[in-house]
Amino acid sequence: MFSSPISLKKDDLSASAPRVRFAPSPTGFLHVGSARTFIFNWLYARRNGGTMVLRLDDTDVERNTEASVSSIFEGLKWLNLGWDEEYKQSERLALHQKTAWDIFEKGLAYRDFTPAHTGDAEKSGAQGTWLFNPGVRELAREESDRRAAAGEPFALRFRAPRGTGEEVRFTDAVYGEQSKLADDIEDFALLRSDGMPTYHLASCADDIDLRISHIIRGQDHLTNTFKHVLIFEANGATPPQFAHLPLLVAPDGTKLSKRRHGPVVSVTTYRDAGFLSEAFINFLCLLGWSPKNDREQLSLAELKELFTLEGINRANAVVNFKDPAPTPEETFDPKAVWLNGEHIRALPVEDLSARLLPIVQETGYKVDAAQMLKIAPLIRERIKLLRDVLTVADFFFVAQLPPYDSEELIPQKGDAAMAKKVLEKAREVLATTEFKHDPLDQTLRAAAQQFGIKAGQMFQPIRVAVCGRKNAPPLFETLEVLGRAKTLARIDQAIARLE
Repeated sequence: MFSSPISLKKDDLSASAPRVRFAPSPTGFLHVGSARTFIFNWLYARRNGGTMVLRLDDTDVERNTEASVSSIFEGLKWLNLGWDEEYKQSERLALHQKTAWDIFEKGLAYRDFTPAHTGDAEKSGAQGTWLFNPGVRELAREESDRRAAAGEPFALRFRAPRGTGEEVRFTDAVYGEQSKLADDIEDFALLRSDGMPTYHLASCADDIDLRISHIIRGQDHLTNTFKHVLIFEANGATPPQFAHLPLLVAPDGTKLSKRRHGPVVSVTTYRDAGFLSEAFINFLCLLGWSPKNDREQLSLAELKELFTLEGINRANAVVNFKDPAPTPEETFDPKAVWLNGEHIRALPVEDLSARLLPIVQETGYKVDAAQMLKIAPLIRERIKLLRDVLTVADFFFVAQLPPYDSEELIPQKGDAAMAKKVLEKAREVLATTEFKHDPLDQTLRAAAQQFGIKAGQMFQPIRVAVCGRKNAPPLFETLEVLGRAKTLARIDQAIARLE
């Protein structure tokens, strides 16, 4: 539920528990870079006994969509980290406008009546950048009031200090000391001509009101921070501690983009491919941050214990994926896939089974929880993504095996006659053997010894007959799960293939 306090609070937060915020704009799906920002904020808050604020920055009404709002919450729900307070920026417009007009009344902002797209502008900033529209910055207050009262449209602009040699400074926890001449900062808008707040104004007004102590966000906001420091100071508020995160880039060095790189930058793509949320969190944390002991596989509890802003790197982090990808797995960074496999193997089998079951059932297979619990330990070492269950364990679920090459039934250093002989013997002994690991093991090894062949030559034809391939989980456990009826039926079908 959203809440919208509108009183400005200007307490010094330096000695209190941290308050951090994640402030996504609902203009697309939840980007992996945004997810990392959320995770880093969450870890910092949790490690330091602080508060995690979720604020939807939805004042860009032309670009916001309900579908994007749903996608953001869907992605955050999958991460399963949670937050403490929730706000919606569009419900806080009164606060934003009050903040802007308070700055105006202090003489630190002015009305700009210049029509949009005018050709006249002052371009004396660094590299010839636009700074302000001439003639309006110096306009007398009385004249400004008269024109506004007459209904002439205007934008409200911050009056950046000029001609004083003043520098705007702040210390970034990642990038260190930052400074910029105020003369090189443009008179940025606080309110648009329709009265709506700009991103800079709304963001800072909310940060002040919500008593945000640390702003942890992407490095692409680093240059905005000079403007934000001016807004904080104009409101009599101490600027928060800033920490800007290195960008996530594609293998070619370009910034990860929804438009350019497609679904691979969406959080829900990883969810739908079969990543564990805890493995995905682990992977994102290693993009731009590293613990002092350089470990890679980390649980959420370990991440909370180890995370510090000092551990964040300045260099951009590369997400290694292939586009186009030869296989579905190569759509993702190999380290992400490896970590996911490691986290899968660390799961209790009951937990793994519970996560695999809906994937199998959604595909249409009739599998119950008890059967899945038997299958999960047999495939845990063989899957890297949860959806691998559909290819690694499919033979457990289907009534009839898909066609396979009969040559696969022939054991090493054997022939079709040997394969048929093995399967006929297996058919005979398995009709009466107890379907438990040890009896199956003893019976089939004894049959191999009776034939004078190696155990592997006995087992391969049976494995292919019941699984449809050579590469499969351990044979005796597989037979136990499949059961006598299905095992014998598949052996009969294999014998028929060899005749």
